[in-house]
Amino acid sequence: MSKSSDIVDTWAKSIRNAIVFLLLFNPCDLVVSKVHVSIMNRLGDGENVTLHCQSKDNDLGQQNVADGSEFGWDFSVNTAGTTLFYCDMAWQNVPQYHFDAYDFGRDFVRCETQCLWLVSTE
Repeated sequence: MSKSSDIVDTWAKSIRNAIVFLLLFNPCDLVVSKVHVSIMNRLGDGENVTLHCQSKDNDLGQQNVADGSEFGWDFSVNTAGTTLFYCDMAWQNVPQYHFDAYDFGRDFVRCETQCLWLVSTE
């Protein structure tokens, strides 16, 4: 075989492998997912919740969420699968409570595109 024939064969195999890859993997899987997280205050008796939520890259600031209201935000998960948003919150009987509002490893399947949290005395 000649060198030019070898180059054409190598190029054809590369194209074939690329086509097989595209057929095996859904291109939609490569798109970064959008997620909405919402924290609802259902403490009752007009009691407010103070929230401060953030990720490594995004500080959402301190929020005062009135009874019966909610605070929410949207974001895209990172391609490394390490997205984490955590919150500190407080209300009258609880001076400080920390929780992970979104942890990719825990919530990717559980929440998919929407994570809802409820703050309640029950």
